[in-house]
Amino acid sequence: MVDAALLAASAAAVLTAPAAALAGYRGLRRAAHARRLRITTPHGIDEAGFVRIGGIDQWISVRGDDLSNPVILELHGGPGATNLPYAPRTRDWERHFTLVRWDMRGAGKTFDRSGPEGRGELTLERMESDALEVTRHIRGRLGVDRVVLLAMSFGSVIGLRLARRHPELYSAYVGTDQNINAGGRDRTAYDGLLDRLTAAGRRKELAAATAMGPDRAAWATEQWSQYNNLTVGSDPLTLDTVKKVVLGSLLTSPRHGLGELRTHMKAMAFCEHLGPESVAIDERAEGVDFRLPFFVFQGAEDVITPVGPARRFFDEVAAPVKEFALIEDAGHFAAFRHPDRFLDLLLTKVRPAITGAPATAATVVAGVSKSAYAAATALRLQ
Repeated sequence: MVDAALLAASAAAVLTAPAAALAGYRGLRRAAHARRLRITTPHGIDEAGFVRIGGIDQWISVRGDDLSNPVILELHGGPGATNLPYAPRTRDWERHFTLVRWDMRGAGKTFDRSGPEGRGELTLERMESDALEVTRHIRGRLGVDRVVLLAMSFGSVIGLRLARRHPELYSAYVGTDQNINAGGRDRTAYDGLLDRLTAAGRRKELAAATAMGPDRAAWATEQWSQYNNLTVGSDPLTLDTVKKVVLGSLLTSPRHGLGELRTHMKAMAFCEHLGPESVAIDERAEGVDFRLPFFVFQGAEDVITPVGPARRFFDEVAAPVKEFALIEDAGHFAAFRHPDRFLDLLLTKVRPAITGAPATAATVVAGVSKSAYAAATALRLQ
């Protein structure tokens, strides 16, 4: 989880640039992204709007070049952190899948619409119930029996429960930035933070982290914020990703105004209390048997949701098909730092498991070589 305060500080640093230069750059990038997002194929779909879910209006976006492609329902992280601004980075996903992005209760356009007072109950149980309602809405809207469940970071807490309890609704589970809660017993991420602070000689921050102790369930809200800031700030790769990928996407999204950037930060701060509730979950006690294909694609250098706990849990999972893969040069937000690599995994691992068709790769597109395609993608995402 990336703390709203850290994101706000990063945004403030960016916004110190001359206003005219920043506005000009932002305008150019937004225009380029808007062109990239156009869907003009005869069997494509690009629709978005509010749907009544769980008694409140919630924003759902459905995009894809061909409605005959498999459908992915994405559960975003945070909590409270919409994935809609990443659409330009994941445009190529929509050539192979119909991608459903949903601003959960307390996030993005849903939060902007309802505000803190109108969002209703905000608990893990309520979020799971909302997700089921969204799933059924999408199945009816698109006329499909099952959808791929792509769960990210905080969303993977809800995603594991859905995959266990409702395999009839989902053709596969795909976790990334995979959270594995162990009833508060796992210290991997916390110990990693202490090690990084010790190695860097940051004694003041080390003392603060040590004083918190490893029991996250006992932390006050401000301690959660402090821990998140220390975790991100102590790891250069994660900090670089927050600035370039997360903040860069928020600032240049053609479908979000600057006011919605402030709303994004407010939503994350508002949802912070879900962190302690999620930590109390014991994933092994809830079950390791999954009656659907099960995949975890994790950033190899993730310090927020480390590889170790995710891999150990995966090894215990019983599923008809399962596969674990690491994305190199990536920490948290691996899918958005390297969307081309993530798409390759979806096409070579997930799609064959749900369609029975041979594996395909995204790295050769319309006769373009892998190296040329990678270079073009890199240019588009700068």
